[in-house]
Amino acid sequence: MHRMRVSAGPLSACLLLVMLMGAANEQVTTSSDTAKRSESKAPPPPAWATVLEQSPDASVVYDASLRAAISATGLPWRVRDNGTGIEMVLIPPGTFSMGCSASDSYSCKPDETVHQVTLSQAFYLGRTEVTQAQWVAKMGSNPSKFTGDTSLPVEQVSWNDIQPFCAKNGLRLPSEAEWEHAYRAGTTTAFHGWAATPSGTKDDKQLGTIAWFAGNSSKKTHPVAGKAANGFGLFDMAGNVWEWVNDRHGDYPSGAQTNPTGPSSGDERALRGGDWSNRGSGCRASGRGSGTPDSRHNIIGFRVARNP
Repeated sequence: MHRMRVSAGPLSACLLLVMLMGAANEQVTTSSDTAKRSESKAPPPPAWATVLEQSPDASVVYDASLRAAISATGLPWRVRDNGTGIEMVLIPPGTFSMGCSASDSYSCKPDETVHQVTLSQAFYLGRTEVTQAQWVAKMGSNPSKFTGDTSLPVEQVSWNDIQPFCAKNGLRLPSEAEWEHAYRAGTTTAFHGWAATPSGTKDDKQLGTIAWFAGNSSKKTHPVAGKAANGFGLFDMAGNVWEWVNDRHGDYPSGAQTNPTGPSSGDERALRGGDWSNRGSGCRASGRGSGTPDSRHNIIGFRVARNP
């Protein structure tokens, strides 16, 4: 018995070696095939854009989970729209609680009902509000009250005025849910975070770090990107000018929603983000405003979105 075990040892070892080599080759082949399949499924860069940065900059998108979500789409993080020169960043899909986020000074309003929202598709969003230079380049004239610097946000544009600008350039307004998802950048507080305070804040005394509002604006707009960006690298989501979104204004549904587009009827469109004359309530993540589609005011501008 002892001799049989000894003589069988080399044979077993050889068989084991052959099996291991076969398994290794199969694993290498499988891994290679998987990589090729992943590469083939990765979406191509947008034809309408110039890629500025493929991967999110950790100093800008400081939350590792947000960077992972952006990278998982396979799409470039930061691009420039070739038609308008507008710089845009990718906002990944996600699920979040939309609605009421009170600050120390301002409670929530009745139309800020909390409900769960899932956005299943990534989209691009302008890093800043559309500037006067970008508007004039496509529309020919400047409707704004505050002028003298073409990097000021364009204002005194109605929801109706914006539609031709978007249509001729393949752009759109974000939905209200997309806008709030982008504002929050993973935070749940009244005011979005920034690099030094990544989790956000409800302290109204810190609002001036991220926004031009009644407390620091000197009753006028200011050049875009002058305050700290949020966790997606977006500027002026709070303050400077209210931003039109695509949705009609109305009460939120009480249940969970996927890719909501707002009420199917209503006379007014929603506005988000607050403005240079706002004391802070409207600058909160959940703050809402509204206006008729033909409303023009020096506190109202917009920011564009685009499908990949």
